[in-house]
Amino acid sequence: MKLFNSLGNAKEELQPNPHGKFTMYFCGPTVYNYAHIGNFRTYLLQDVLTRILEVEGYSPCVARNITDVDDKTIRDSIKNNVSLKTFTEKWTKIFHEDCEALNMKSPDFEPKATEHIDEQIDMIKTLMEKGFAYLAPDHSVYFRIASFKEYGRLSNIENRELKTQEIDSAGKKNLADEYDRENVSDFALWKSTKPEDGENFWMSPWGKGRPGWHIECSAMAKKYLGCTIDLHSGGVDLKFPHHENEIAQSECANGKKFVRYWMHVAHLLVDGAKMSKSLGNLYTLGDILKKKYSAQCLRYALIAAHYGQQLNFTFNNLVAAKNAIEKLQNFFHKIAPLQDIQKFEISEWKFLESAFSALLDDMNTPACLGSVFKLINETSPESLNEEQKHTLHREFSTIMYCLGLRLDDKEQDIEVPQEIKRLAKLRWQAKQSKNFVEADRLRQELSKYGWIIKDFSSTYIIEKEEL
Repeated sequence: MKLFNSLGNAKEELQPNPHGKFTMYFCGPTVYNYAHIGNFRTYLLQDVLTRILEVEGYSPCVARNITDVDDKTIRDSIKNNVSLKTFTEKWTKIFHEDCEALNMKSPDFEPKATEHIDEQIDMIKTLMEKGFAYLAPDHSVYFRIASFKEYGRLSNIENRELKTQEIDSAGKKNLADEYDRENVSDFALWKSTKPEDGENFWMSPWGKGRPGWHIECSAMAKKYLGCTIDLHSGGVDLKFPHHENEIAQSECANGKKFVRYWMHVAHLLVDGAKMSKSLGNLYTLGDILKKKYSAQCLRYALIAAHYGQQLNFTFNNLVAAKNAIEKLQNFFHKIAPLQDIQKFEISEWKFLESAFSALLDDMNTPACLGSVFKLINETSPESLNEEQKHTLHREFSTIMYCLGLRLDDKEQDIEVPQEIKRLAKLRWQAKQSKNFVEADRLRQELSKYGWIIKDFSSTYIIEKEEL
């Protein structure tokens, strides 16, 4: 597979890890509120990448962190008068529910920052011992940018003016976890406790405090994936300073190359503008569901554009996504009426080679979908023999698996319970076997639960019975 490597700005072939698993680290959510659709565009495209590598035989191993301590989580937990742990666990649970609804694979490891304080302290101690970090008068610890000559190679800021973060442009101490000014340099590894932090602190060799935002990823990536990882990914907004700082602290502490390949996902716009609460265009999955679009519609809309290009999200995208999914479902049910989406090992592609080749060429999802719909428009399933249908089913299902699209049920405005789905499938199988007595019995049972079945030539849909 080839992918655009942000470090070097060139498309490169991903070389498998000779030691086994292809290790990947994805920057996860800060759990203080709902993840919005801009966040999920990045997470979904990372999910597609993982699926493609899995099908292609790279054996991906993914770690995605949970940031459960930073300025925002502390501020909002105190505001809500609950412990940091209680507050972040609530939002972590909601994030997981959204991931499941969007059909995202779970990472192999999902470490939390607060559960790896010791690992972060150990890495900071190493950086201080090697002369890459220093203790400030207030007992915060900073990374010394001037000590790492290659700082800026990812975001190409080598020639820009740099100054320490310890004092901001207003002449005050700058301990913010996140900052936008590109002339900020030395960054906090350990932040001494402040009155507004309340009881949210840990003991360290430098006194009470907590880790800075950047150090958690370096410490947890090392613990779960090793000193050198194969691929690191996040939104393009994380390239500087977050990923730049990760490289500096990891390579200085470990003495080894931190990441072989960097993948950054472009910004999401909404109606041509940057998302913001003030503009009223910041949407969550819940907002989309309230407007009667499914999670799969949102998934399709967010992955349909190339990851390296800005996506201008509009509700017309969701209308188009719904129509596209229905077309995919109708075709799939014609070639495999009772099958669910799954991946297959395919040694030689017969029908959809161009679609899979597009995914292997810098994860070109729009070209892949274009090839799929070209096949649908040019192919009549009724004209295929059983062997051809079997082959096409395996290839079509594998492509849909890579994209993470569910096609087992018609799009629903409401969630169909698993037991209802099971009964509906049994009824369809009975009807196909001409066991009409059993089919009628199952239809009546479904009706008792308030569900009706509508049959078509090669498939069926489940609907909630109107009262």
